[in-house]
Amino acid sequence: MQRRSLPLMVTMALFAIMATLGSVAYPGFFSAQVFLNLLIDNAFLCVVAVGMTFVILSGGIDLSVGSVIALTTMVCASLVEHHGWHPLAAMPLVLVMGTGFGALMGFLIERFRLQPFIVTLAGMFLARGLCYVISIDSISISNEFYSDLSFIRIPVGGGATVTLSAVIALVVVAAGAYLAHYTQFGRTVYAVGGNEQSALLMGLPVRATVVGVYALSGFCSALGGVLFTFYMLSGYGLHALGLELDAIAAVVIGGTLLTGGVGYVVGTLFGVMMLGIIQTLIAFDGTLSSWWTRIAVGALLFVFCLMQRLLTARSGSH
Repeated sequence: MQRRSLPLMVTMALFAIMATLGSVAYPGFFSAQVFLNLLIDNAFLCVVAVGMTFVILSGGIDLSVGSVIALTTMVCASLVEHHGWHPLAAMPLVLVMGTGFGALMGFLIERFRLQPFIVTLAGMFLARGLCYVISIDSISISNEFYSDLSFIRIPVGGGATVTLSAVIALVVVAAGAYLAHYTQFGRTVYAVGGNEQSALLMGLPVRATVVGVYALSGFCSALGGVLFTFYMLSGYGLHALGLELDAIAAVVIGGTLLTGGVGYVVGTLFGVMMLGIIQTLIAFDGTLSSWWTRIAVGALLFVFCLMQRLLTARSGSH
């Protein structure tokens, strides 16, 4: 058990070291608001990464999440701005749409034994293409209710505030952790990721779980898309380009094994915060290009993939 939680421990230790270094090197870094901003700026990524955690735990992958975010922003913006829908009517519709889209991919993967990589790649192209069917231009959201939601600031003491998106992200992490560790569905996801044949022999509902995992990822992507509209107040076909890779990186850095069966939802939260703190350190430095974020994340991923390989090799030899 300790070996399994080692990547998570390493991530938490790294986060603490980087926070300490930032606090020592840059005045004003060590403040509640700076750390809350890590969550505020990455709330949509956090929500998407929770869905991705379940997919990777089950031994799969979902490349469609960034495109589903873009499609969600387009549908929301189009319904609210061009068709006069109330945001509270448009939001549940896009959540259902995202869940259905994910469930369809899960069904294809499970029913026809197709590779998740190919099915979700097709989903990625399909969702991105549908954005341009709606509009090739960006659609700005000028709805007053929408703006009010995006500007809500909730005080948390000491003069620090959080946004509605950040609160929703934390609720999703808490719900994801509960679902993973305290429900039949969560236990089955771990079993399927560990060994699908064994899970079948144990009589677990493998087929329903695989479909459920992709439906959950679709729901999280759509919810992430709604939070993205709070952040950008627009819908655009190029929104969240490459975000699926950020989500996978956050999950892996958070200690979830790419082979499935091992990982923690809370680890994913730390993975997202790690990506955030790297960006913040580079922003505070002021002399480095933002591309250094990518370089740092790439180096981290290499280290974590090597660590995962060593852990699986050692556990295999026992």
